[in-house]
Amino acid sequence: MQHIDIIAVGRLREPFLRDGVSEYLKRLRPFARVRILEGPEEKIPEPLPPTRARQILAAEGEGIMRLIRPGAYIIALDREGTMLTSEELAGRLGDLALAGRSNLTFIIGGTLGLDPGVLEAAHLRLSFSRLTFPHQLMRLILLEQLYRAFKILSGEPYHR
Repeated sequence: MQHIDIIAVGRLREPFLRDGVSEYLKRLRPFARVRILEGPEEKIPEPLPPTRARQILAAEGEGIMRLIRPGAYIIALDREGTMLTSEELAGRLGDLALAGRSNLTFIIGGTLGLDPGVLEAAHLRLSFSRLTFPHQLMRLILLEQLYRAFKILSGEPYHR
C-alpha cells in the first residue's frame, strides 16, 4: 500500500472544501494511506514588493521542506509542469509502486506558488492545467484525481 502525504500551504478554511476533502480521504482508504500536512502560510501584503514575494516563497518553502519524509518521491504541483491524463497519472502511480516507491509526497503551494528550491527538489513537476486554481481548492482536485487513478489501476469504472 502506498503512503501519500499531501503537503499544502495554509489551513483549509471553507466548510464545503473540508467536507469534500474528508469524503475523498475516506474513499482513498482502501487504496492508500493518505495524510494532509499543512505548512505555514505567510501573510501577503498589498502592495507586494518583489523582494517580499521572494521572502514569502522562501519561508513557505522552508516549512514545506521540513514536512517531507526522507526518501519520499516528491511531486510538486506546478502550473508549468508536465500535464498528464488521468490514465497517465494512474500509470505513473502504478509504475512507482512497482519500483518500490511507496512513499509519495504531493506539494501544493500557497497563493504565490512554490519556492524554486521546492520545485528543484521535486522528482516530478505536475500540472493539472495551465489555468490558475485557488490552492485551497487544489487539495480537493488532487484527492479526486488520486481516487480516480486508483480506480483506474484497479479496473473499476469510476473514471469514465
